[in-house]
Amino acid sequence: LKSKSKHERSSTRSFASSKGKHLDENISSRHQHIDKKCKARHKHEDSSDSDTTSDVDDNSGTDIEEHKITKDKSSRSIPHIAAKKIKPTIEATRRRSTENQKNDLDVNFDFTKFKHSLGKIFFRDSHLTKIAERGSPEFDEFWAFVTRFQEFQRKKAAKSKGTQSSSVTKSHGKLNLPQSYDVLYRINMSYLSKDFDIFLTKQRLIDYQVEKELTRDRVIHFRSILLHYLDFQQKQKFQKLHKIRKDQKNLPIYQYKDKIVEMVKMNQVVVVAGDTGCGKSTQVPQYLMEAGYDKVACTQPRRIACISLSKRVGFETLSDYGNQVGYQVRFEKNKSAATRILFLTEGLLLRHISSDPLLEMYSVIVIDEVHERHIFTDFLLGVLKCILKQRSDLKLVLMSATININLFSNYFYNAPVMKVPGRLYAIELEYCPIKRDDSSSSKRLDPTPYIRIMQKIDHKYQASERGDLLIFSSGMSEIMAVVEAARAYAEQMKRWIILPLHSSLSVEEQDKVFDIAPEGVRKCIVSTNIAETSVTIDGVRFIVDSGKVKEMSFDPKYKMQKLQEFWISRASSEQRKGRAGRTGPGVCFRLYSESEYNEFQEYTTPELQRVTLDSLILQMISLGLPDARKFPFIEPPSVSSVENAIIFLKEQGALAADESLTPIGQMLSLLPVDVVIGKMLIMGSVFNMIDPILSITAAMSVQSPFTNRAYTDSDAIAARKPLESEHGDPFTLLNAFDEWIEVKAQGLGTRVWSRRRALEEQRFYEMAKLKRQFKDLLKDHHLLDGGEDRQQYLTSDERRVKHGERKRLGELRRDKMKEMKKRKILTLEDEGFQLSDGEDKGDDIKDLEFRLSNDLNQLQETSNQSRNFTLRDINLIKIILCSGLYPQVAIADDCNTFKRDSEQAFHTKNKPFVLLHPTSIFASQPELLMPKNSGDKRPAPSELKGLLSSKHELLAHVSLLETNNKPYLVNAMRVPALQTITLFSNSIDTNADCTRLICDGWLEIKFPTVDTAEMIVSSVIQLRTTWHSLLKVRLQDTFEGIEADRRVSPQAQQLERLLASKLTEFLNSDVIYSVRKVLAAEMHRMYMGPGKGLNSIPMMSRLIRGDTEGKEHPVKGGVQITEYLTFNCLLDEESASVWGEFTVGMQRHWKCPDCGHSMIVSVLERLQHQALCISEHGTGLKQQEAEINKKDLETSLNPLRKPYYCSECKENLMLTTTEILKHRKSHVT
Repeated sequence: LKSKSKHERSSTRSFASSKGKHLDENISSRHQHIDKKCKARHKHEDSSDSDTTSDVDDNSGTDIEEHKITKDKSSRSIPHIAAKKIKPTIEATRRRSTENQKNDLDVNFDFTKFKHSLGKIFFRDSHLTKIAERGSPEFDEFWAFVTRFQEFQRKKAAKSKGTQSSSVTKSHGKLNLPQSYDVLYRINMSYLSKDFDIFLTKQRLIDYQVEKELTRDRVIHFRSILLHYLDFQQKQKFQKLHKIRKDQKNLPIYQYKDKIVEMVKMNQVVVVAGDTGCGKSTQVPQYLMEAGYDKVACTQPRRIACISLSKRVGFETLSDYGNQVGYQVRFEKNKSAATRILFLTEGLLLRHISSDPLLEMYSVIVIDEVHERHIFTDFLLGVLKCILKQRSDLKLVLMSATININLFSNYFYNAPVMKVPGRLYAIELEYCPIKRDDSSSSKRLDPTPYIRIMQKIDHKYQASERGDLLIFSSGMSEIMAVVEAARAYAEQMKRWIILPLHSSLSVEEQDKVFDIAPEGVRKCIVSTNIAETSVTIDGVRFIVDSGKVKEMSFDPKYKMQKLQEFWISRASSEQRKGRAGRTGPGVCFRLYSESEYNEFQEYTTPELQRVTLDSLILQMISLGLPDARKFPFIEPPSVSSVENAIIFLKEQGALAADESLTPIGQMLSLLPVDVVIGKMLIMGSVFNMIDPILSITAAMSVQSPFTNRAYTDSDAIAARKPLESEHGDPFTLLNAFDEWIEVKAQGLGTRVWSRRRALEEQRFYEMAKLKRQFKDLLKDHHLLDGGEDRQQYLTSDERRVKHGERKRLGELRRDKMKEMKKRKILTLEDEGFQLSDGEDKGDDIKDLEFRLSNDLNQLQETSNQSRNFTLRDINLIKIILCSGLYPQVAIADDCNTFKRDSEQAFHTKNKPFVLLHPTSIFASQPELLMPKNSGDKRPAPSELKGLLSSKHELLAHVSLLETNNKPYLVNAMRVPALQTITLFSNSIDTNADCTRLICDGWLEIKFPTVDTAEMIVSSVIQLRTTWHSLLKVRLQDTFEGIEADRRVSPQAQQLERLLASKLTEFLNSDVIYSVRKVLAAEMHRMYMGPGKGLNSIPMMSRLIRGDTEGKEHPVKGGVQITEYLTFNCLLDEESASVWGEFTVGMQRHWKCPDCGHSMIVSVLERLQHQALCISEHGTGLKQQEAEINKKDLETSLNPLRKPYYCSECKENLMLTTTEILKHRKSHVT
């Protein structure tokens, strides 16, 4: 018995050694063997050694036969002795018990404790590297699967424990096939990894020490779990693909797929006209890609449409994590060299034309939503019409709603049209005209007709029938009138939830319209035309169409935007009606008669004919178009709009007199921002005042953060009081943004902070993002030194916090996606109709995204600097902003009382009697605009005329807006009158002694003395010449830097310091003067006219030298000193006419500050000499540069010295803190 047991044990050992040797030799090359072993391990059977290893290898048959023979001999030797039969049974039981413990150990083994090591073994050299990245969605998803799978295995093992004894005797048979089925057999993939092969061979990795707990069997077991995961993902993709293909076939456009592709092959231009919901935006680009067109560009009028469509098309083509489908919008892109379909905005495609004139990078151009007639859409159509003549291989597809199709077809020489029906249900139409009283146009809207329709719906349709009501109103005041009456009705009936929808509402209030009402309750959404095309609200069954819309138009005569109420077009009326039939049969109530409908304009006026054309004309000229007036627009704008745009660009210095691009115009054309914003950014970089300018321009470029409650809630007004700036609205926005940054840096709740002040926090996130994008834009164009950002080094604790925030952000995003799938339920609680739950999580996501993408310490540092601005800094910021805003300035009316509740009137160059917008800081505090004189007494209106002061101010404003037939100044700020006008006027006309100036033909400045006048005019010439030289040098450095990676030259740096120094002196000058608006009647007798200004000056030929001979102005008369300064062209007032003729030729001793020469000259001689001396020699500039360099040397010798402006000395000094105190004390003593 002992020998037989020994023989049995030796046989088992020989089999085990044979098995190990065989695995070591073949595991690296034959992964299918491991797959078989993985499948065998999942049966959880307690079998003998031969049963356990029989399916590992087909070549192990010899070992199996040997084991069987040994077993047979043992069994034959003990059949007659009962005592001898017990011991082998105990041995078998012991072996089975050991194997059971081993299996239990593998089932209960926790792989999640070895994530890093398993990542090294499996994911380091494979396409699944994202699974090894901690914090990534793939990482979290995979390990969640592992946890669930192991739990499933444990439960399965526990259930099969009682049946294991019966399976011991089971044999795999001669064919070596398992007798029980395992789900692993259905997996149709394997997994290859070099590190995995090395570990199986050597049980370790070459460059990493794996834990001892990770045995070879456990790693093989983990590989089987990984295969299950990959199989699970593959099944999900197949299910998704099946659903995608099913949905695609159900779209109306699917039936026309082959026809569209064939039309594109046969024609160069094709028009695809389809109603809303036919699927043209997502399917046509895919059809073209499947037909073999590699590079497809699809334009969209809105940025958000580009991003959402690219994600949807990427999802449908199973490349949502790939790179076949991409998008590119302003400041953001997601594309690669392998991208075949690119969604981009129309403006970006136009910028591509500047670098690729024939768009050779694309084979097909798709213009979507062409019927909306955006300004860049019409321009792009004209450009493409020209390109198609030179590129016969380029295909153009125009996608439009069924609106005015023939216009586009005829424009492209009768291009073929493919009409695709939409997917709308039947809509019942009812005309419910209301009586209109023209005399009551200014009164509040009567909401009675809207309430009657709500009552009609309540009586005719049961509450159990689903269907919401969408009311189209014209503007915010009309919306609130309907909302107030509807809420009163809803309180009585308890069957309605009233929700307004307007762009000025907060994001949370806007999002409520997408939530669903409880059972038996309907939503009543009162909206502007934003719900006509831009927003789709599911569940709408009833439509109320007021037939009115408020649209923004541009008045070129007054350079003013007008928000006016119009009748809508018939096309817009049909669009509104269609909103009722998207999810089921609907009803549309029209609050006008059928005859009025027939009188409507057929189509909406194109945007090209309603807005200012400044940016468009600049881009047209930058593309090399010689004359914008002759461009072949599909429907050209008015001549006056084009001319006014050209005049404005000349005033901004972007165009020369011959309408060619100036250096600053060339730079503005490269920046994808508005002309005004672009010029501010350029000037901010020139004067090294970049951070506050970035914040203000970002705030000007987004919607105002002040909600409607900001001006009606007394608590919010009181809480917001510290943020208000006496300098104006742009500085108030700067203070609000800086305070928001400060609160966020301190770790406090900015969401609560914003709500208490009636501010929309989403706007601050937009400002921060846009500010960062503007900064990157300046760096890309070498207007900002890229090295100024400090490198951020984090400690281990800070890195740990960042990692935790990223992980938390991933969790919140997943939670948000789950919540989005479950639509929120509105409640009937109170008038605010609060959301039932889940309202705060979105803000946490935004906060974490902001913290991860920004350096809060650096933002807090710059915000603190903004709080410590000196008066010099504030004035410099005002000048920089005015460089872009001018000539948008206004002067106060002489009859203003500057009382709180009175209407303060102002005058611009083209529009008199403009009011302050109610949202302006000056509307609530008009005393800030009171003229600053020597005393505190409020001047009477009669005293304001001709008032001599050094504190005169104008109001620079971002825009003029007319609404409710009243013109308003929007985003206004106080600026010094003399400095602003003389620095930025395009024309300055003087009398004989320069004591009277007419700037831009509408503002008159008078000086009490000749010396003061000559000093101011001389300073203006010097400053503007230096400014022009600095811009020329900086822009030259920028253009060369783009090509050669060159930074700002030393010459530009010296000019920057010089100009900043001289500009500070000029801004702080206490010159007494008067300023007023020139009346229209005075314009006819203001100028001398040609032939008079020169003849009245004796010895004129001696005063003008050589090739710089002064020319007489052809209209005004007098002498044109520079392109902006005309001397002695004004007719003196009657009281001073004799004195003017006497002083015009008077000569006095004068020493040139530039070249140092002393001479006896007249006023004209002095101006001529100074203009020539600065422009040709710049000798004085060199002397001033030497003084600045000397100051820089003093600062370098004593680094504790810092700039200090003394208001008593009127000088900029470089002093230490101790020297500043001593200097202040010297003035006191």
